[in-house]
Parts: sequence; C-alpha cells; structure tokens
Amino acid sequence: MKGMNSINMMMKKLLVVCVLLMGAIASAFAQEPAKARTIRYDLYIADTMVNYSGKMKMAMAINGQIPGPALTFTEGDTAEVYVHNKMDMETSIHWHGVFLPNRMDGVPYLTQLPVKPHSTYLYKFPIVQNGTYWYHSHTMLQEQSGLYGALIFNKQKEPLIPAIPVVLSDWTDLDPAEVDRSLHTANDWFAIQKGTTQGYAEAIQKGHFKTKITNEWKRMTAMDVSDVYYNSFLSNGKAAAAYPDFHAGDRVKLRIVNGGSSTYFWLSWSAGKITVVANDGNDVTPVEVDRLIIAPSETYDVIVTIPDQKSYEFLSTSEDRTGTTSLWLGSGEKVPAVRLGKLNYFEGMEMMNGMMKMNGDMAPMGMKMSNQKMDMNDVMYPEADRVTLNYGMLKSTEKTTLRTGPERLLKFELTGNMNRYVWTINNKTVSESDKIRIKKGENVKIIIYNNSMMRHPMHLHGHDFRVLNGKGEYAPLKNVLDILPMETDTIEFAATESGDWFFHCHILYHMMSGMGRIFSYDNSPPNPELPDLAYAQRKLNSDDQKFRLKAAVGLESNGSDGTAVLSNTRYQLSTDWRIGLKAKYGLESETYFGRYIGNMQWFLPFIGFDYHHNGVLNESEDNLFGQSGNQKNRQAFVAGFQYTLPMLFVAETRLDSKGKLRFQLKRDDIPVTARLRLNLMANTDREYMAGLRYGLSRYFSLSAHYDSDMGYGAGIAVNY
Repeated sequence: MKGMNSINMMMKKLLVVCVLLMGAIASAFAQEPAKARTIRYDLYIADTMVNYSGKMKMAMAINGQIPGPALTFTEGDTAEVYVHNKMDMETSIHWHGVFLPNRMDGVPYLTQLPVKPHSTYLYKFPIVQNGTYWYHSHTMLQEQSGLYGALIFNKQKEPLIPAIPVVLSDWTDLDPAEVDRSLHTANDWFAIQKGTTQGYAEAIQKGHFKTKITNEWKRMTAMDVSDVYYNSFLSNGKAAAAYPDFHAGDRVKLRIVNGGSSTYFWLSWSAGKITVVANDGNDVTPVEVDRLIIAPSETYDVIVTIPDQKSYEFLSTSEDRTGTTSLWLGSGEKVPAVRLGKLNYFEGMEMMNGMMKMNGDMAPMGMKMSNQKMDMNDVMYPEADRVTLNYGMLKSTEKTTLRTGPERLLKFELTGNMNRYVWTINNKTVSESDKIRIKKGENVKIIIYNNSMMRHPMHLHGHDFRVLNGKGEYAPLKNVLDILPMETDTIEFAATESGDWFFHCHILYHMMSGMGRIFSYDNSPPNPELPDLAYAQRKLNSDDQKFRLKAAVGLESNGSDGTAVLSNTRYQLSTDWRIGLKAKYGLESETYFGRYIGNMQWFLPFIGFDYHHNGVLNESEDNLFGQSGNQKNRQAFVAGFQYTLPMLFVAETRLDSKGKLRFQLKRDDIPVTARLRLNLMANTDREYMAGLRYGLSRYFSLSAHYDSDMGYGAGIAVNY
C-alpha cells in the first residue's frame, strides 16, 4: 500500500497530540494484587492532519496513535480515565461491554452531556469483570476517524500465555460525513470502486440476465454484503503488523477487537486451526475452527500455535473481499494464509430473489435459521470444506441461567430500505419510538427477526445477554448479536441496573440512521449529568432526523437540466429543472414536498408547484387526456403521489390547480455497465427523455440525452 511504510514517520511529524499515559503501579500493590487499586489514564484527543494514504485531511487520534493503545486494568481495580478534549468539537467515550454506573456509559444526551471542546471529563468506574473490550467515541461519526482503542481487563490470576490486543479497523480517505451522505443519496460510486455494480452487460456476460430482471422486478438493487468502499484495512493501525519475538511451539492469545465502523472481517491463520476461547469478554469452552467472521464491535479471544521457526500470517479479510490486513507472528520465512476468492454476486442475487416477497418482506426461515448456523450467503463464497465458527458452537464455561423473576417478552423486527438508506426497528427510528420501560428484577426476553437484506450486529449497553442457542444452562453470554438476513434469534438478560441504556445496530451508519431503541428503568434516580431532559431528548433525536442534500446538474450543449433533493428518514423536498440555451427551448421547474409512507417507503404523497415558461410558443399542445398542456406560461399548484413499481420505475400521478391531470413514468440510473447509466422518462403531457451518463469520478460524469422539448445535448454532469 502506498505510503504505509512512512506512516509512523509522518505521524511523528504531523500529529499534534500530546501523549501522556499515567497509571504506574506501586511495588507494594504489585506484591499484594488482592488490594483495591485506582489506575489512572489520561487520554488526550486532538486533531491531526494525516491519514493512511498520505493525503491531508482531518482525522483524530488518541494518545498519539490511531487506533489508540490498550488501556489495561485488573478485575477489582477502579478506573480513572481523564479525557482531555483538545479538539474544536465535542466528543464522548463509550466503554463498550463494560458494567458500570449509567452516567459513565458515555452516550451523549442519553447518559451525559458531551465533553465540550477544550475541556476535560473524568470517567470513573469499578472493574467488576474480566475479558477483552474496547472504547470508542459515541459522538457523531468520530469512531470512523480513529477514535477507539482496546480495553483489557485481566483476571486476578491471568493465565501465563503471551497476549496481544489486536484492533481491526477500516479507513476511508473521505470525510465520514460525506460517506454518510453518499449512502443516503444512493450514490453508487462505492459499488463502482468495489466492482460490484452488477450491470446488465455483466449479467448477460455471466448468464444471469434473468436473475438481474427478477431482482429488479422485485424492486431490489444490486446485491452487496457491505456498504462502504474503504481505502485501507488495518491491524493495530498498520496494514501489516509484525511480532517477530515468538518461536516454534509458542502459543499466543490474540485479543481481537473489531473496531471497524461497518466492516465484517474473516479471520484465518496460515498455521492451521484457530482455538476460540472467549467472545465479547466472556469465556467459552474452547472450540477449534478453520475460520470465523467477526462483526463490527465484537471481540474474540483466540489462541494460535506457531509450529516452527517461521513467520505465520493471521489474516483478516473484509467480508466484501476488497482488502486484507495482516498480523505476522514469529520470525524467519513468511508463510502466508490462503487468500479468499472474489464473491459470486449473481449467485447471491439469485438466492435473494427466491427469498424476497413482492411486498419487500423476507421469507422467515423459522428457528432453524438462527445464531449463524445456516448462512444463506454460502452460495456467494467460492471456498468450501472449512470449519466456520457460528454462535451455535459457543458454550459458556459456567452456568448462565437467569435468576428467578417475572419475564418481559419483546419482539423486534429489523427493517430498512437500502436505496434510501433508512434503518429501523419495527419500522421506527429511535426518534420515532418511546423508550421501552423495564423494571429492576425482571428478566427481559427479546425475539429478533431480521427482515432486511443486510446483517446487523445488535449491541446492548451495560449488560450481557444470554444467546439461546441450544446449550441450555450454558448458553453463551454476549453483548453483541450479529443477526443475518431472515434469521430469528432469541436473547434474554436480567434487568439489574437503573437509568437509560442504548440498544442499537453497531454498523455506525445504520445506528446514525435510527436503528436502535432505549431501555429505560422505572423509578431511576435523576441523572445529574442531564439537568435539562427535554433539551437532551431533542439532541438525541436529531441524529436520525438529519436532512441530507443530493444534486445532479447537467451542463450540456442544449442547456441545463438538473435535480436537487433534500431528504431525511421520512420527508423529502425536491426540485427538477430544465433551462434551454435557446429561447424556443424555454424553461421549467417542478418543486415537490412529500412524506414517504410504508415499511419499504415506496409510496410518496406530495404537494408542490409547477412552473413552465416558453415565450416563443404560440399555442400549447394538448396532453393525452385532451387537456391543454399550457407550456407557454403555466404556474400551478400540484398534489399527487409517487409509487415505486417493479423494475424500479417511479410512477407519478398528479393533479394541478388548473384541473390538469398528469401521469408519468421515470427511472434513473439503470446500470448498463459498471460506469454507464441509462435514464428514462415519459408522461402524458407528451414529454419524454432518454439519457446516458458515464461516471468519470465520484462527482463528475460524461452525459448525453435527448429531450422532447430541448432536443439533443451532450456535456458534463456534476453529481453531488
């Protein structure tokens, strides 16, 4: 990778982060480990002007490193972590998987106010557990910029085996806010970068034309397993990290944290089997596998053995197979791990076609498809005959049965719209939902069905839950449940705390879109961190209510046509225009405001205004209903609706204040090839258009079109 070898030198020159790690332990404490200790760390968070591709942009670092170093404690300690915010923006730190007082959980406007710019905040909590955890910002999209690190809680008598914290992460050269906007505006440049557009030419070439037609007939877009194109994947901040001080026969524990914002990683070891010994901080009966997949925010403890005096590769491969990152253990000749082949996307598309109903629902597979035991995506994977870990193989080393108490049963359906990038639970975002009231002493059972085409790692703050996987009293404890499309999983936890606790998808961009709920304990004391609850609630709700701008402007030889759309989860304000270079072409604009309705958001009622002007026309042509088109000078209010039809055509029916009815069919961005898109439109006013756009970059395309009013034109299109 370009520039990776010089990263450390560049960071030394450019980072303005003051590094201070305090927490030296007195020798008396070392001799008496049973005594309570207070361990202090100081985390200095500041802006830096370097990224992993050597380009200049704003990023974040913690303690002088990206990702931050492991903060290490022993069970029984008290943690004091002083967060010094040197940035010009607010921040926060969430202690992922940690049992701690609610006000220390680190969710801005839910458990605390954000840490203000150029201020210091103390997180203090007792360490009452052991295992591998991590910390990360819970403010805006800061996690994507590198604000995270490993959090290690050792046992009082930790096994004498070398252990290495390994933080996996994904890196984008884009501003994370631009990543988020691109996802919500259906910009397919990420798919172009990954080679996963699955256009019609490719479908025909690979014998999957019928598969592609069926896919779009069911109103689905191209098959994909991840949302974002990333420039780099990293292990402890490097594309390849080396640990040469190991020898033949050594056993090494890897404490693996997936700190990626949206990337799943396949984990494999070039020297043979991987022994899984813990998940999400909780010990499990050791199980040997050839590989495992780790979801965003999950942690696994695994043990690998170095068979001889060589350097072996622990390989982490992004689920979409666009990149890898490596950990090399031992010295000598390098023994690489087997690379994973390119995904069979059309085979995956064909599978999904058979399981998607015409109304957009997935066909539930029952309890047999649960806990990753039946991964329907297997048809996409070219490799076979490997033992792959699933949750059904995890068994706690101790009984985990909940104490006796009343049971509260909840049913969650994970829902979403990939094209508009709306992610919900029971078709509601966090801001659209009331808090779920629970009582201390209850046992809360949740049945979760994933009625979407994406997998979702669902994380519960401040609690572990039992995963009901057939292991009875020894069901494993977790704080993250990765649930595949069409899966139904059941979890349960003991309500033992107080305050408000977040439950959400840990794909960062899904969470920010609203895929979550808040569990709120009855009779909780007031949180002194939040003196104005109404203000805090408004700020918390603002994340999934955010409006995002999309625009496309054609600058062509016959004039300019364009669209600008401002939309959020439910509402949309749009304006279309055409401006001719010659007077005979005229000008027109249509502005609509509407609200999407329904689980799949195919239905958009709207109101708006239509303006047409052409000073050259002497008379107007009647439409197909025999009504006057009046394109010479039309100013009218309109009301109507749009509905997404099979094949992803948008049908529009509207009536204006002059009594004129119009029906229109339109589709943009039909994928012809990887970069070539076809646009079509026709309506009952005898207007029609056909155009082609060839993508040059994320924001620029070559374009050509024919318009019934303006004729032929060619030029450049700007896409934002």
